[in-house]
Amino acid sequence: MKVLFLTHSFPRMPGDAPGSFVLRLATALRAEGVETSVVAPAAPGLEHHDRIENIPVERFRYAPRKYETLAYGGNMATQVQASWSAKVTMLGFLGAEFRTAVQARREFEPDVIHAHWWFPNGLVGTWLAKMANKPLVTTLHGTDVRLARTVAFARPGFRHVMNHSTAVTAVSRWLASEAQQVVSSPAPVVAPMPVAAELFTPGGTRERNRLLFVGRLNKQKGIELLLHAVSRVPDSSIHLDVVGDGDDRDALRELAQALGIGDRVHWHGSLPQPKLADFYRTAAALVVPSVGEGLGLVAVEAQLCETPVVAFDSGGLPDIVQHDRTGILVSDVDAGALAAALVSLLERDDRGAALGAAGRLHALATFAPESVARRYADIYRSAIARSPK
Repeated sequence: MKVLFLTHSFPRMPGDAPGSFVLRLATALRAEGVETSVVAPAAPGLEHHDRIENIPVERFRYAPRKYETLAYGGNMATQVQASWSAKVTMLGFLGAEFRTAVQARREFEPDVIHAHWWFPNGLVGTWLAKMANKPLVTTLHGTDVRLARTVAFARPGFRHVMNHSTAVTAVSRWLASEAQQVVSSPAPVVAPMPVAAELFTPGGTRERNRLLFVGRLNKQKGIELLLHAVSRVPDSSIHLDVVGDGDDRDALRELAQALGIGDRVHWHGSLPQPKLADFYRTAAALVVPSVGEGLGLVAVEAQLCETPVVAFDSGGLPDIVQHDRTGILVSDVDAGALAAALVSLLERDDRGAALGAAGRLHALATFAPESVARRYADIYRSAIARSPK
């Protein structure tokens, strides 16, 4: 079986974080007898015809280089909403992706087209699937459903993709429910993305006074709330490592200074996954303060390293964190409640070691690449069987 992936986020080099779960799925599918090829946007220094972990990738240019900023920054939808020039660039993006996908389809001859995120790749997928008379599987990851919920003009496009996909999957139960509230249609199949179980493993010595945040530095990821929470933890020896980048970095650094914790917050920028694993292994806990997260794979990565996870009881995170069994869920989205949960964890006799161990077992059972690949291979076979001959 051959499957063509359409995505706007995919690793640009080995170890690159953006879209790493899409690459992980592609490589894991080999064991299920599924061959994949990927269509993804260009980026500086990349070849048009590329291979990562022996997965072929066709990269497409969509604008003059200085305007090619929509992909890999994690803020495509925000850019398109805020700027007319980004809207024009998006038209070029859609056209370039479609042309490259048509060429890739002719050369690769896939049995299934798999679009990651309904926008923009699901839209392109519907055009390609109709032209090629092939089944389309569309996966909802979170930011795309948020776009459909909050931007009225996006809903017709979302409805179009939902109605013209042979199968729709969502990476969490919450996200599947959210999608149904936007468009009345059959519930998406819940099928999460895989994580690199061979990379994220236990080991090392935990630093009892260091918390960890991993993610984009923006409002949705909740780091502003986390900084307020850290400032309310009575133990002044507690430090916070921040791994990630984003447009709000300077403002967040200023906030940390204003809260009196500037010398206790350490900003590391974006890191390749092998280096990220070392942070998980030594952290006292990973804190996931986001609200409305589609799933939250950083929590899975931490669990695989037996790192306790503290998160808000929101979005897809309850699919990962089972309260007081594999981590701690905080019911109230409030800095005080989050601070209290952190204090409670750090005051345990084992400082959450039992939660971390149970979390690893849960993560392996649910998010290991072989388990996820088996699930998607079944979805592809079902889509082929349901597709008109």
